[in-house]
Amino acid sequence: MRQNNLQRLKKAADTLPDSKIHSEGFRANRMARQNALIEDYVELIADLLDEGQEARQVDLAERLGVSQPTVAKMLVRLTADGLVARKPYRGVFLTGEGREMAEAVRSRHRIVEAFLLSLGVSQENARIDAEGLEHYVSAETLDAFQRAMNAGLAQFMMNVRCSVPKRAGLEPVRP
Repeated sequence: MRQNNLQRLKKAADTLPDSKIHSEGFRANRMARQNALIEDYVELIADLLDEGQEARQVDLAERLGVSQPTVAKMLVRLTADGLVARKPYRGVFLTGEGREMAEAVRSRHRIVEAFLLSLGVSQENARIDAEGLEHYVSAETLDAFQRAMNAGLAQFMMNVRCSVPKRAGLEPVRP
């Protein structure tokens, strides 16, 4: 029975969806890509401010690994979008809307990172991967991640990582 379910799921995953459904996925991905950069800036500004640091153009450039002119262009856009306010000689601050966006991105990041850690991904890779994935997962997927973790995913994965090598006559893999 379980094998039949797995075969049915695999077949469904391998079937090309109709063009309307297919294009929706690509459209959603393009939108997420457009928002990802904005969200990265807003999240970083919030992180710096919450750590008691200033969010200056030079700090943003250094942490994002981009040039200061690139940051300057993005700050103009973020200001125009009502996400940040700039104060001469004082750096960048989030507006209420910017703060809301930062909190939403942080929440997605935490869930994705915790999910990856539950799967046994290393702390470093989970942090890096979550930084990218956080922009592309839907609310439904985040909810599924959270439900899996609440249902004991980490313990299940720990058991899998320890039992599979034992059956193969190898030492268990410990995180």
